[in-house]
Amino acid sequence: MQNLFVALAQTPQPSPEGTLRPGLSEDMITPGTWGFIATAFVVVLTIFLIVDMVRRLRRLRYKAQVEEASAATAARGEADTQAGPEKAADGNAVDATDARDRETGSSRS
Repeated sequence: MQNLFVALAQTPQPSPEGTLRPGLSEDMITPGTWGFIATAFVVVLTIFLIVDMVRRLRRLRYKAQVEEASAATAARGEADTQAGPEKAADGNAVDATDARDRETGSSRS
């Protein structure tokens, strides 16, 4: 246990000459051209994946907004049909869907 404390208490000394150990060359410790190409490929692939994910999330969010709007329209349509017949301007009773069709300018076939 004492040897562990002694080893931890000593501060490592950098080598004074700042050169590589004997038998090593610069080419042996650097990734080189193939390492650069592999890293660049991973970076480009990651960028494409992120762009695709953002596009899919945006599409999903828009689809959810459209579904919410159609659900709100359907709920409003059910509320109109449950309200019963409405009085038209001339005093005749009309269906809620007929009144809504007149407001929007569309007609049923």
